[in-house]
Amino acid sequence: MAKPAFEIIVENDHFIAVNKPAGLLSIPDREGKEPSLKQMLIRQYGQIFTVHRLDRDTSGIIVFAKDEDTHKYLSGAFEERNVEKYYLGLVKGVLPEKKKTIDVPIMEHPGKKGVMVPHKKGKPSVTDYEVVEEFGKFSLLQFRIHTGRTHQIRVHMQYIGHPIVCDELYGDASPIRVSDFKRDFKLSKYEEEERPILARLGLHAEKLAFTDSYGHAYSLQADPPKDMRALLQQLRKHTDR
Repeated sequence: MAKPAFEIIVENDHFIAVNKPAGLLSIPDREGKEPSLKQMLIRQYGQIFTVHRLDRDTSGIIVFAKDEDTHKYLSGAFEERNVEKYYLGLVKGVLPEKKKTIDVPIMEHPGKKGVMVPHKKGKPSVTDYEVVEEFGKFSLLQFRIHTGRTHQIRVHMQYIGHPIVCDELYGDASPIRVSDFKRDFKLSKYEEEERPILARLGLHAEKLAFTDSYGHAYSLQADPPKDMRALLQQLRKHTDR
């Protein structure tokens, strides 16, 4: 039997929490041609309900309901901000303020579908960040989002001038290679060109905490994927502190 493309973090009769890999759609897009996590779960479980979403290139924890009552309850908990949502993200540069709340409304760009922009007429959007580690050219941040706007962290980080790495919409899409930060980098004699160490959005949904309709508290955590861990390992190794 083929190994599933995702790791199950917790599962019971009412919901399933999954560590979604980067590059996989959470739910089917309009065309419906590409595989999505929801379709994979439907094939496995029959009935599955969408509670919230992650961007295609964001990895990490996502929850789906297995019945209508749980769907209604959990969707309400997300909408009413009764869920604690934490992300890890690698951003460009070093931030002058090591801990801050970004409270900037966001709306869809009037001329670019699917692209969000900060705007006073947008929906309220609140992101807390705290610097976890600094690597000279890059910084590792933990985010807590209090609202669930599309691309919220990405838009807010672009807004303050420190976009998430490898972000083709809100920053610089170019992948990160070891030669970008390692001094005196030399290509192995077996390689013709250097392979990127991270070639997708450097954002991971790390923690989710909520209480279900039966009063049971859940605090879920998902480790960052291999590419992100490898990059952090190399940054720690080659950054002067």
